[in-house]
Amino acid sequence: MQPLIDNARTFGQRPEEFARLAEGQSPEVLFITCSDSRVVPALITGARPGELFELRTAGNIVPPYAADRPTGETATIEYAVEVLGVTDIVVCGHSHCGAVGALVRGDDLDAVPAVRDWLTNATPRPQGAVEDPTVADGVQNHVLSQLLRLRSYPCVEKRLADGRLRLRGWYYEVHTGAVREHRADTDKFETL
Repeated sequence: MQPLIDNARTFGQRPEEFARLAEGQSPEVLFITCSDSRVVPALITGARPGELFELRTAGNIVPPYAADRPTGETATIEYAVEVLGVTDIVVCGHSHCGAVGALVRGDDLDAVPAVRDWLTNATPRPQGAVEDPTVADGVQNHVLSQLLRLRSYPCVEKRLADGRLRLRGWYYEVHTGAVREHRADTDKFETL
């Protein structure tokens, strides 16, 4: 923890670098990814402060849209699309994902009931090779399911229909740093 504290102490000593951020934000991308500490959107994309609007959830899950039961995730998506006017939404899954791995393997999560119940939002259960530690197939299938789920959000549906929004599915390999994007024409995740 101490190195993090030391950096935080010196971080605010360069106010001229941050003054423009007080004027507001206008990110072009909503980046939905896992809470996993090995996945750092700004590091992966090279984004500077104000360039990415981030939504991090266990397993990069997009919960079902329900107007009568708003969630923090739903509010973040709606704000990014309607208020900030993002032009792209990236759902980025990653190798070695504990959440997707637990789903693929059918792990007993009774000891962590909040996690177990949150992961029910991942329906359908991702399919992949149980013995693969990267859970690549399961994660990639899961990313596609979350993109499909996003299409059910009224604000996303409207912006997709009028061409003001694009959805992208990414797969990040934590062990290599490689990023692949789903290509509709081949139905495969290919190198960017």
